Amino acid sequence: MNHEDHVRLLRKGIAEPGGAWADFGSGTGAFTLALADLLGTEGSIYSVDKDRGALKEQERAMRARFPGTRVEYINADFMQRLTLPQLDGVVMANSLHFVRNKDAVLQLVRGYLKPGGRLLIVEYNADRGNMWVPYPFSFRSWELLARKNGFAHTQLLTTVPSRFFGEIYSAVSFG
Repeated sequence: MNHEDHVRLLRKGIAEPGGAWADFGSGTGAFTLALADLLGTEGSIYSVDKDRGALKEQERAMRARFPGTRVEYINADFMQRLTLPQLDGVVMANSLHFVRNKDAVLQLVRGYLKPGGRLLIVEYNADRGNMWVPYPFSFRSWELLARKNGFAHTQLLTTVPSRFFGEIYSAVSFG
């Protein structure tokens, strides 16, 4: 996948430029860069990952491609409580599939969102994992999990083929 694929997976879930967003489990920043592209310079991003080296690599890429974007790089585990402002949205792209007990994390995430805030999920459309992607969840499973954790109006945004597990989807749920 390339930058345009990442943007396409998020585009329908972001109503307008601007706002305060976080990317949990951001890694080297593929989806943080897509978020920067969609939010523009009016937005601010909190990029959270526990790999300090990945955040440094991401920061270099962000400065090169989107120098006007406000990003705070937070070296932390998103499964622990973070000090964040109320957010318009959170992106979790291929990060929640590393979490076995998703309920606890989703309760934390919902607590960060402003009323009506958006949670954008990017995930393999499968319910069985492997050693690299231990706990994926299909869109159908996501609908149930989101509702159980207080999210509403879950919508499938788009899908793209993947050589791993056949397909990746993006979805939006509202807090």
